Amino acid sequence: MGHGLLRIVFELDSSAWHGNATERLWVEPVGEGRFRLRNSPFFAFGVSSEDIVFGEDRGGQLCFAGVSIRGGRSTYRLKLGGHSRGTAAFQEYWNPLEKLGCSYEEGPVLSVDVPASADIYVVYGLLEAGEAAGIWVFEEGHCGHPLQGESGGTTGGST
Repeated sequence: MGHGLLRIVFELDSSAWHGNATERLWVEPVGEGRFRLRNSPFFAFGVSSEDIVFGEDRGGQLCFAGVSIRGGRSTYRLKLGGHSRGTAAFQEYWNPLEKLGCSYEEGPVLSVDVPASADIYVVYGLLEAGEAAGIWVFEEGHCGHPLQGESGGTTGGST
């Protein structure tokens, strides 16, 4: 990623589909024991890029210890079906998401970062359309957008 960034370790359930016990994400220090996430998780739930998290040293590793401040972004993961990301079919379903400001990191899945400015309901509908068309299967890693009907209307849900 870049200079001045560190890696923070998230503990995972190794019995999940991915089989990993940990995931390391890039963070930048923002204060005593607090770090801003600089990329989206492929496996960890409950966090998104730009969230500020608490980190603590455990045996010489910086480990996730909780969320301090939400960044307002959401994370979804796409498992591609029979269409790789280079195909016209994938692009047909991805392009509307990209126009809304969504981006992805490529790894074992596509980790989709949804910016705070995007309408999460439109994004979710587009993700569902891609799934219905067999382009991908998706899961929600974290919804940091405000949802209709929430008390106060200022915090997003999470899974």
